[in-house]
Amino acid sequence: MKITVLNGPNLNLLGKREPEIYGSMTLTDIQVRMLSFIKDDSVEMTFMQSNKEYELVDEIQSLMGKENQFIIINPAAFTHTSVAIRDALQATKVPFIEVHLSNIYAREDFRKKSFFSDIAMGTISGLGANGYLLALSHLLNYTK
Repeated sequence: MKITVLNGPNLNLLGKREPEIYGSMTLTDIQVRMLSFIKDDSVEMTFMQSNKEYELVDEIQSLMGKENQFIIINPAAFTHTSVAIRDALQATKVPFIEVHLSNIYAREDFRKKSFFSDIAMGTISGLGANGYLLALSHLLNYTK
């Protein structure tokens, strides 16, 4: 199984940016937790964070046609704006889980609309860094 974890804009600032909303863990902390959660050597996980929409689109497109591939994505601000990322996810047909650290439905009105939720395997919102582990746990059990 191959899992690609994609993170959108400003998530490189986790731990520094609004910790009362996004928590105190850094993106590296989250990655270490995810890697330590895996007990199976047959699971391969890669991570990418970008503030550039086209880099995320390119990464998603690079997964097209690859077997046993899944995505965990926190699109961050692109959640509410990116038709390009949505189109890439639909075109590649790689199953994905959408993750948000904060509860986007309890925030500003513009944050309540996700361009991805309706095409995702599932959405996890508002559970902080644990949302990534929940997504990972689901994928590990999903393929059994």
